[in-house]
Amino acid sequence: MLKFIVKLHPEIAIKSKSVRKRFTKLLEKNIKMILIRRDEKVRVKNNWDNIAVETDISDAPTREWFIDNLKRVPGIVQFIEVQETPFETIDDIYQRTLELASHTIEGKTFCVRVKRNGNHDFTSSDVERYVGGGLNQNVEGAKVKLSKPDVTVKIEIKKDLAYIITHTHYGIGGFPLPTQEDVLSLISGGFDSGVATYQMMRKGARTHFLFFNLGGAAHEIGVKQVSHYLWKQFSSTHKVKFITVDFEPVVAEILENVDNGQMGVILKRMMMRAGAAVAEKVNAHALITGESVGQVSSQTLANLSVIDRVTETLILRPLIQHDKADIIKIAREIGTVEMAESMPEYCGVISQKPTVKAKMSKILEEEAKFDFDVLDTVIKNATVKDIREIEEEAKEEVKEAETVSELPENAVVLDIRSPEEEDANPLELEGIEVDHIPFFRLATKFGDLPQDKEYYLYCARGVMSQLQALILHENGYMNVKVYRP
Repeated sequence: MLKFIVKLHPEIAIKSKSVRKRFTKLLEKNIKMILIRRDEKVRVKNNWDNIAVETDISDAPTREWFIDNLKRVPGIVQFIEVQETPFETIDDIYQRTLELASHTIEGKTFCVRVKRNGNHDFTSSDVERYVGGGLNQNVEGAKVKLSKPDVTVKIEIKKDLAYIITHTHYGIGGFPLPTQEDVLSLISGGFDSGVATYQMMRKGARTHFLFFNLGGAAHEIGVKQVSHYLWKQFSSTHKVKFITVDFEPVVAEILENVDNGQMGVILKRMMMRAGAAVAEKVNAHALITGESVGQVSSQTLANLSVIDRVTETLILRPLIQHDKADIIKIAREIGTVEMAESMPEYCGVISQKPTVKAKMSKILEEEAKFDFDVLDTVIKNATVKDIREIEEEAKEEVKEAETVSELPENAVVLDIRSPEEEDANPLELEGIEVDHIPFFRLATKFGDLPQDKEYYLYCARGVMSQLQALILHENGYMNVKVYRP
């Protein structure tokens, strides 16, 4: 049996009784919704000061699956992996600890730390001395060291049960979903918007996605990849919407009628107008952007002030004081960095000499030249999808890309998995040429390949291959198929 104890976020523990009860009940429900996908009989119990998770499936793959998924549940700061044992004497606790912990302290310094709850004829210090002394005498090379030891052996005692902690794991923190109101993230697929979206998910806000399409089908496919990934990793307990607004007509109207230096700020104001309208439709209470002070011209304080005044809808910027390096570091930790690296920054080409100190009077003067019927039309024509449809939609969109399970002799297979995936499970096909181009490099590298050959894209589940096939087809490369063994 596997058992985990989820520790409450300190900010949850200090809330009022009613709020704490609501938060922990949501967390309990979310944990069960996730883990039941692996074990329909998983037991999740809310114990007020912690949440216990038990499964009778104890094989290594299940353990790793549970750990990986618990790490990504908003509201979990820390959870411990424990072995539960009943006891009558301190020696019973020692014997079980010796069995479980001896291999971890061989040849190392260690100390024993005990937390106790209940009425016992011994203290926590009594247990620490007894167990520590026994381990010190009976484990080869182990030596007690109370200050900065190599290993800390942790035991928690509650009534007639002892919990020997074998591992401590750390989650993403934040609050359970959905303890905050719904929000709408303006997602572009780059580093910033992906990390800002993640930050709102971990703070307990059900986060919908709004995409302003400036770069055609390929851009939309890339953003869908990022959005679906973020939802599946950190928010899959709750349904959200993915909304697409074709913003190319708006950009064309700006390019034709607006002063060059004001284009960037006005484009952002148009996005906020559209975002506010969409937010009202999906009952979202705030817009989320990935803006950071001073990162680009439209993100100076003066320009952000002018942008904000276009709508009464709350605009939140979780990354407002983050440096780019910090943002990229978080993107790498949450797994979006490679997708973001391959995403063009379409907004960056709007102004040649953008203003960094926009004046409201000048902005309003330039916006008077804009035909707002264009903006109203693109908002009206926005497409709204359930985020869960994206994976199936991807398969339908690339139906032109033939999928094969058997390869011809002259085939060239392109393994487009990330380097880490490829290293962990190399693709070896006897008599078939296999090249490795990760998906985030494929768009720029494919044109350098000999075009007199047929190429077969391979990834773990086939979804990424299908998405990339669509992008290549759109760029005129029809010599691409999908390989699914």
